[in-house]
Amino acid sequence: MTRFQIRSHVQRGFWFALLVVAATGCVSTPEQDPVVQRMTEIDGRLLRIERILSNQALLEQAQRVEALNAEVRALRGQVEQLQHNIDSSRNQQRDLYADLDRRMQALEAKGVSAPAMASSGGGTAPAEDDASAYKKAFDLLKDGKYSEAGTAFTQFISTYPQSALLDNAHYWLGEARYVGKDFAAALRDFRTVVDRFPDSRKLQDAWLKIGYCQYELKNWKDARDALKRTTQLGGDTPTGKLAEQRLAKMQAEGR
Repeated sequence: MTRFQIRSHVQRGFWFALLVVAATGCVSTPEQDPVVQRMTEIDGRLLRIERILSNQALLEQAQRVEALNAEVRALRGQVEQLQHNIDSSRNQQRDLYADLDRRMQALEAKGVSAPAMASSGGGTAPAEDDASAYKKAFDLLKDGKYSEAGTAFTQFISTYPQSALLDNAHYWLGEARYVGKDFAAALRDFRTVVDRFPDSRKLQDAWLKIGYCQYELKNWKDARDALKRTTQLGGDTPTGKLAEQRLAKMQAEGR
């Protein structure tokens, strides 16, 4: 039974009692009748109960609204964080592609044979065979087939360990893995270039990417050391400027 039904029932009982009292002539005024006083007290209590119930309902509603608002704020924060992560990932991917494209264009402008002559590897393998295998792997890289390019460069390194293109193959294998965000493996490839081919034309680029890999792996000191080494080797070159930009970014981030 609802509070409204209770109140209606009490009110009917109240008026019935008045009729009984009036019919029997036992009382002169309603205020002097104990039944009337009791009914009035009950009616007052019902009013207080109704107000309490009403206030409780409003309180519960306000609490539900506040809980929903808190949930909306939390969800909005998660959406903003996800959007920030997406934007950061897009910017990083764009930088990776731009850097890779610049390097491939520079290599194309010189031709495959130029780095082969300037490389420190010094080779005894047939130039036509290793050059053809190298070009095949490099074409896969240019086409954005990074996984296939990585496999092709790995095969090249295994098949032509004495090739004059070996330092380049290690470097581009590192690039393929770096774009694929396998930063630990890419770091090993770039280190191979600086450790085994100190006279390679890819030396400065390899140091830059060592710095980039260490940055992605959150090895901040190693990243700074590699980037500073790049600026020492590169000076005012595009590679040196990229190293300076990353160092400035790290400083801004408090790394």
